[in-house]
Amino acid sequence: MKKHLLSIDDLTVDDMNLLLDTAAEMHDVQRRSVKKIPALRGRTVINLFFEDSTRTRSSFEIAGKWMSADTINITGKGSSTSKGESLRDTVMTIDAMSVDAIVMRHHASGSAQQVAGWVNAVVVNAGDGTHEHPTQALLDAYTLRQKLGSIEGKHVAIVGDLTHSRVFRSNVKSLIRLGAKVTVVAPPTLMPSGVEAWAKADGFELSWDLDPVLPTVDALMMLRVQKERMSGGFFPTPREYTVGYGLTRDRLALLRDDVPICHPGPMNRGLEIAADAADAAQSVILDQVSAGVAVRMSVLYHLLAGEEA
Repeated sequence: MKKHLLSIDDLTVDDMNLLLDTAAEMHDVQRRSVKKIPALRGRTVINLFFEDSTRTRSSFEIAGKWMSADTINITGKGSSTSKGESLRDTVMTIDAMSVDAIVMRHHASGSAQQVAGWVNAVVVNAGDGTHEHPTQALLDAYTLRQKLGSIEGKHVAIVGDLTHSRVFRSNVKSLIRLGAKVTVVAPPTLMPSGVEAWAKADGFELSWDLDPVLPTVDALMMLRVQKERMSGGFFPTPREYTVGYGLTRDRLALLRDDVPICHPGPMNRGLEIAADAADAAQSVILDQVSAGVAVRMSVLYHLLAGEEA
């Protein structure tokens, strides 16, 4: 593996399979009464989050602590950036304290790549703007592999707000590399610019009509409508979005009973996903949360304690 994890492009297929295999071992730690291993004893991990997060920040914190690392959380509001300090000065100040890793979420696309060029510490991208979220893609792949046995040859549909979704970008790359057939579904206004060329180059399919896709899939991933990144005009009303692209009770009936339903969270219940679907027996949304800890343990382990660390 490379020194940093900034993008799925930093990982080979062998790297991805190694991380997923290690995550399966780390998942066993979660089932113990005493959830502690000494793998990262003496290491210091900083979780530097400039955007709100429940799942990602908490799972990275738990992952570090369960492996005996000293884990410290810093938020944008709790850092000197709220006083006008630049991102560069903030991360270089943290790096000067001889920390081992910086797990960073930032609203600017490309920020993790930039920070990796400024610091000596390992940098893990926990989401940069609308660019990528590699550990989310890895935990999604892990969840699907656990449920389906193998991802290779399976048909996965990713549905929703693709324009603003870093999860979509990372997942398309990871799923295709692991051998899945991928179809992305969204209204034309929420299809990213240039996605047709990307789809042609990488071999995934585009659809503007959800209903015909649902009976054909082996797994379904619903994405959150990111209202905080929208300035209006992407769809007329929330109700019309739900009618066209939401996983409603009626659409749930179009899926086979064994098709896992994924959502990276947080969910807008009643908008992109109905409560019936979110809480269905085939929903793996909470499995994804559990997988997040195991996968992030695996990532930190291989970056900080692996043979090349």
